[in-house]
Amino acid sequence: MSQNRVFEDFARLMTDATEVAQGVRREAETAMKSQMERFLATMDVVTREEFEAVKQMAATARDENEKLSRRLAVIEAELAAKEKPPRK
Repeated sequence: MSQNRVFEDFARLMTDATEVAQGVRREAETAMKSQMERFLATMDVVTREEFEAVKQMAATARDENEKLSRRLAVIEAELAAKEKPPRK
């Protein structure tokens, strides 16, 4: 009976030690995250959301630029055709 009690106490001790270790890990993660957030706040970096928004804006602008370039080429071709003197 006392041997079972020793095993139970040892198992309880290991369970408590595991919980303490997990608590320490969570605390360390929280502290590290806070430090990183403070560090990044002092630097001139953008958030992922801001980056993705600007990336989308650039893609939209690029598409619009390509459309306008094609339209301009058509207009220039039409003007060039109108400016050519008629053949005799």
